[in-house]
Amino acid sequence: MSISVLGTSDIMEHIKKKRLIIYPFSEDSISGCGLDLSLGKEIARLINSQEIFDTKKHNRLSTFYKKETGLEFVINPNERVLLCTLERVALPPNIMGFVGLRSSYSRLGLILTIGFVDPGFKGQLTLEVIGSSFPVKVYVGDRIFHLVLAKLKALEAYKGKYQNQKGVTFPIFS
Repeated sequence: MSISVLGTSDIMEHIKKKRLIIYPFSEDSISGCGLDLSLGKEIARLINSQEIFDTKKHNRLSTFYKKETGLEFVINPNERVLLCTLERVALPPNIMGFVGLRSSYSRLGLILTIGFVDPGFKGQLTLEVIGSSFPVKVYVGDRIFHLVLAKLKALEAYKGKYQNQKGVTFPIFS
């Protein structure tokens, strides 16, 4: 398998030919070798709990997560949160994505665990962010994430359990 990162003109060509769908889309979101994605309207805060999350059984998610909706959110120091993108993405079967934080947000001390987007994935992205040393307020629509796209050869499209997810999506083990 070989990969090549898509540049600005490649990304625009894929979007114009509707091979790659980003909705809503703005041309000014294309930046460098990828696309900036915005913060969506949901957040899920991971709750400190002594209860065990059993990956082989049904868990009461409210024990482990507190989901909120709004137009702004404060990420507290060292807090782990799940954020979702405002945009829905639909990747063709030969393109995958790598998601990181835009550098301005990394410079605030926020940390994003690396995100991968499988070829053929459709839906909003759910990403884990770890808070800084101080509280950081973020707003829906802020371009926080950066999606780098890579064209692949010899790979099948994603058909997994997170296909067509909307908003912050909790882990699924069944």
